[in-house]
Amino acid sequence: MGFDSSVFVMNALLGFYRKCCGDVGVCLKVFDEMPERDVVSWNTMIGAYMDRGEIELAVGLFEVMPERSIVTWNSVITGTVKAGNMRVARLVFDKMPERNEVSWNAMVSGYVKVGDLEAAEGMIRMMPGKTVVSSTAIVTGYTNVGNLVAARKMFDQMEDKNQVSWNAMMTGYVNNKMFDQAHLLFQNMLVDGKCKPDQVTLTCVLSACTHLGSLEHGKWIDCYIKNNKIELLNPLGNALIDMFAKCGDLENARVVFRKMRKRCIITWTTMVTGLGVHGQCREALELFYLMCAEGPKPDEVVFIAVLTACTHGGLVEEGKRVFDQMINVYNIKPQIEHYGCVVDLISRAGKLEEAVKFVEGMQLEPNAVIWATLLSACKIHRNGKMLEYVKRKILVKEPLNPGYLTLITNMSSSVERWQDALDVRMAMRQQGIEKVPGCSLIQIGQCAHEFLAKDTKHGQRKEIYQTLDSLTANLMMDCFTGSSCLFQRQSNHTEGMQKKRD
Repeated sequence: MGFDSSVFVMNALLGFYRKCCGDVGVCLKVFDEMPERDVVSWNTMIGAYMDRGEIELAVGLFEVMPERSIVTWNSVITGTVKAGNMRVARLVFDKMPERNEVSWNAMVSGYVKVGDLEAAEGMIRMMPGKTVVSSTAIVTGYTNVGNLVAARKMFDQMEDKNQVSWNAMMTGYVNNKMFDQAHLLFQNMLVDGKCKPDQVTLTCVLSACTHLGSLEHGKWIDCYIKNNKIELLNPLGNALIDMFAKCGDLENARVVFRKMRKRCIITWTTMVTGLGVHGQCREALELFYLMCAEGPKPDEVVFIAVLTACTHGGLVEEGKRVFDQMINVYNIKPQIEHYGCVVDLISRAGKLEEAVKFVEGMQLEPNAVIWATLLSACKIHRNGKMLEYVKRKILVKEPLNPGYLTLITNMSSSVERWQDALDVRMAMRQQGIEKVPGCSLIQIGQCAHEFLAKDTKHGQRKEIYQTLDSLTANLMMDCFTGSSCLFQRQSNHTEGMQKKRD
């Protein structure tokens, strides 16, 4: 008896061609030449069509299949769902003589994937019993479209929740910038006690702590990780470093960085960024060179981090060398962000003419951000001569951007071009252009405080503004000693702001 007469052997050969060859034509040849076929043969050939996205051929073969198991039905449904063809998936589903959990979950997940949440919920109502997989899929679907109320309603209705369910709801809150709700949900998870936080949970809640500026809660999570001997895999370790760095605790960020046994490029980039933001620019540069010697190969993102650190530290020549190494040593083509860092680096140092020459020699077309960087430097160094040139460039690129228009008015005022500033303000008012106020968020105790620029609604605004005015006065005394004209103008501005608030 030859090997070709054994269904088992031919099925193995068919499966091999499907997985290793990927050529559906070869699979079909083997399938057609089989003297005998069983359910496995048909399932494998249908799966081969599904793998290649040949949905119609797969369904056509399924229709002529002499004997269908529930595995076959589910395979066709899963394949059509994966292809996003919910019409065909529903037709097959409705014909099923019997369904199991896989069938229902596939349909619910498919509807969620295409954004038809009404149909997904309809499926759940038809199910003999809700499953944690299908309910979690609905939660994820609602969070993806920003409907956190519906997501939480579904989440609260779930009788049995697993780690994936908690993580889906928590991630939804974080992705929709509801960081305080994410943290409260984490606390509920601990109180519930049925599921322990895993790497995904802790990474997610650390992100919430980072955005809330909640160092104390971040430290508590760090202790939880240590006490439960949870390994610092890259995503969790990176989130912990990011939290400590952004909350200003560089020492603990360094401790976590040193503790991590495996560091990916994100680990190094996060640490370099944290050091640079907090003024440890030399250390950031040294860490970058250590990474070049011992760690992974630098990528585009880490070069942005180290160039930014050089900018903050005024390390002009070092920054130029890093930029040169990026191009000539690591063969990385500069993106607009890299050019922006170098422009900021040079112009902050007061070398405005050199910065303009650099911009004019760029391999990419300078965008409005590049010119706005130069404009900010003109303001810092009170260079009215270059103002007109840079202003024209910005207005050509983005004439209606409220942020840039506000920057132009501020720059014009700083060099005493009052009429120019007034003209821009009047034009903004006539066209209904308003700058969206900046927002900051910080957690103190159990309360998250949100601040907007020119905020007058905070309950402790009077005390906050008194402290801010006191700090401003002290800074002006230190910075403007010997420049009575500028000091007087800034003092008048502060007094004017006080009257407006009162």
